[in-house]
Amino acid sequence: MQLLALALALVLAQATTPAAAPPAPTPAPTGPFVAFDVAQGRTAFGTITIALDPEKAPITVRSFLKYVRSGHYEGTVFHRVMPGFMIQGGGFTPEMEEKPNQGAIKSEASNGLRNSRGTVAMARTTNPDSADTQFFVNLRDNHRLDYGIGGAGYTVFGQVVEGMEVVDRIAAVPTASRGPHENVPQMAVVIKKVREVKAPEPAAAPKAAAEPPKP
Repeated sequence: MQLLALALALVLAQATTPAAAPPAPTPAPTGPFVAFDVAQGRTAFGTITIALDPEKAPITVRSFLKYVRSGHYEGTVFHRVMPGFMIQGGGFTPEMEEKPNQGAIKSEASNGLRNSRGTVAMARTTNPDSADTQFFVNLRDNHRLDYGIGGAGYTVFGQVVEGMEVVDRIAAVPTASRGPHENVPQMAVVIKKVREVKAPEPAAAPKAAAEPPKP
């Protein structure tokens, strides 16, 4: 009888306990901001603007900006495109020759930032501390890549704040294998220009619908 009463009490408690509120979304980083102009042949795809997070990933952001300012990324391609997963670039020329870099950096994957859609993370080998110039943009919530879920995880250091439609357009291009590389766009998707920019203007609030004229 006591067990039955306890079971009923638990059922009532579960029924009356309010559901936990969903976690608040992580605010977008406040910059600095970097813009990539992307094209395929003579077709301009548009601009991808990324907000970097030096507070959460100081080593990675410092390294990334070093390559931005040196012009390293201009002329590189998105060489690995996997729809429903991610697009990766920043290390190869259109001829699939790897550009030289200044060495690997220490992983900051434990910074609490998640591999959610639109976030930007560093690519690496099986060694967690092997990231150099290559980065990827998550096309969906890839939380299995997070620190502690996917082992050592992949360092998130920024977020796309404008141009996610350009990212999705890149994700839709036809791909094929090219030498040892898989998922390579059949026609190179090139980063034409890279620059530091000011914070994007906030989107204007939609205008209220006009009221119908009174009779």
